[in-house]
Amino acid sequence: MDDVPAGPASPGPRRPSLSVVVPVRNGGRDFEHCLRRLRASVLTDFELIVVDDGSTDDSADRARRAGAIVVRHEVPQGPAAARNRGAQAATAPWIFFLDADVAVYPQTLGKALARFEDDPGLTALFGSYDDAPAAPGLVSQYRNLLHHFVHQQGHFVDDIRPAHTFWTGCGMIRRDAFLEFGGFDPRLYPRPAIEDIELGYRLTRAGHRIVLARDVLATHLKRWTLPEMVRTDILRRGVPWMLLIKRTGTVETDLNVQATQKACVVLTGLTLAAAACSPAVPAAAPGAGIGLAAIVALNRPFFAFLARRRGWRFAAAALPLHLLYYCCCGLSVVIAWAYWRLKRPVTIPPRVVRTAQTDRAAGPMPHVAQEWLRALGTHARRSGTPRRGGGP
Repeated sequence: MDDVPAGPASPGPRRPSLSVVVPVRNGGRDFEHCLRRLRASVLTDFELIVVDDGSTDDSADRARRAGAIVVRHEVPQGPAAARNRGAQAATAPWIFFLDADVAVYPQTLGKALARFEDDPGLTALFGSYDDAPAAPGLVSQYRNLLHHFVHQQGHFVDDIRPAHTFWTGCGMIRRDAFLEFGGFDPRLYPRPAIEDIELGYRLTRAGHRIVLARDVLATHLKRWTLPEMVRTDILRRGVPWMLLIKRTGTVETDLNVQATQKACVVLTGLTLAAAACSPAVPAAAPGAGIGLAAIVALNRPFFAFLARRRGWRFAAAALPLHLLYYCCCGLSVVIAWAYWRLKRPVTIPPRVVRTAQTDRAAGPMPHVAQEWLRALGTHARRSGTPRRGGGP
């Protein structure tokens, strides 16, 4: 299929029905695979816009060879700014956001577009990774299968269910609504974080409708490492999401924040505490065993899913990773709570203050946990005691 032109190279003067926006920085072979799969799409009436966010490799040349319109940032500005730039360059009424390490199926674009054509009241839609991740290794397989499992849960009708978040790994949105709401917030999120989730909150609070479509699938090509998994779960997702929930007053019960997941976070903390105390207090050992059994029982559907896909040995090997995931969630809550309780407003760096185009009601908020920890340290040095009350 390498000789099949992408949307922009297709003949015809009329406006394309869909704009596919892909931000990339040093995409490498995964980006090449992403482009190849786009070119194999059944739907060909689309324009492909690649935003080269300061790459030092040949990502821009690869995109041009695939027939893409290439927009370049000479200096990296982050995925939020890159996607905003791509949306501004788009000419179609709908924008399909796709990560550079994600490969769509031939029917993916068509299925997503059909949802909007059949439902004029729909503002945004997102799908999920498939259950056949490309990257080998326990961490990569576990991480990508976890994403698929979470996004496939819930009560679906005609393969869709309501959502109030958004996801840019494989998500589609009306261009006019995206621009009306100012797009993603690059000042708040200059690095990969939860800019898509925050936009979803803004849209649904204003009455717009978002759905999760479980038949809109793509393959994640990312190769995960253990340190990157921890860093992502805490710095890029956990802490900023907890602060967003706190700031907006959202009672979050969807996706990774379901009641059972919250219970598992607490149980993991108690189980690890009991295990740590057991050498000195032997009576604590049974408590650790009971806690571990409870966590496995609450996650039985997930481990059964892993066993079906990769076998019971893989499911058993994934248990420590799942416990680590819950530890990251718990640590994120602790960091977010501490920041919320202790931060002085003057410690927020001016470069991460919200603009009027994003969410006036939400006020200023930092973008990554390093800033929050730095703010906590600054406060501690200045006051010596925590300042109670108030918010960030």
